Amino acid sequence: MEEKKDLQEEKDLQEEPGTEETSEEVTTEESATEDSAAKTEQTVEEDESESDEAGESAGEQEEGEDEAADSEEEKPLFGKRKKKDKKDEKIEELTDRVQRQMAEFDNYRKRTDKEKSQMFEVGAKSILEKLLPVVDNFERGLAAIDESEKDSSIASGMDMIYKQLTAMLEESGVKPIEAEGQPFDPDFHNAVMHVDDEDFGDNVVVQELQKGYMYKDSVLRYSMVKVAN
Repeated sequence: MEEKKDLQEEKDLQEEPGTEETSEEVTTEESATEDSAAKTEQTVEEDESESDEAGESAGEQEEGEDEAADSEEEKPLFGKRKKKDKKDEKIEELTDRVQRQMAEFDNYRKRTDKEKSQMFEVGAKSILEKLLPVVDNFERGLAAIDESEKDSSIASGMDMIYKQLTAMLEESGVKPIEAEGQPFDPDFHNAVMHVDDEDFGDNVVVQELQKGYMYKDSVLRYSMVKVAN
């Protein structure tokens, strides 16, 4: 029995070292697992930091490219201008010459139109001035006809011609100047006599001796008047 007991103890002693080795292996495996996990976390952190750094560097690179592009766009303003092609220069020269000639021609046309208008007005004014004495004679002749002869054919013919002549003058822009009873105006009236008359105010036209006329905006003939002092 004692021998069996000793054998059993020896057997137990032989089995115990294996158990210790197993526990040591488990501990080693756990530490290795922990080390691997730590390394994995470290690797992940390093990858994240590297990705952040890469993103920052990419952003800086894009900003640098934008600044470079802006500087390239602004460069022509401060740098030398690109030399124009001879063909473009010739086109600009011809265009400028044509524009100048067109402007000169337009000024010439306006000037000649104005000169023609002035010449026409001067010519018309000269002819109308020569017609005014004819009108004066018709007025004097009609005023000299006796009342008993106003219905005669001669008086009727003179009156018809007079009305036709005055209508033609009015259509041409000739109008008589109002004088009698109006204040004296040296721009329209020519005073040839002065009288003292209490019925009229001072410097008032008392009588019109010869009718004056306007041609459009200019005086064709001044009115000859008698003015009260």
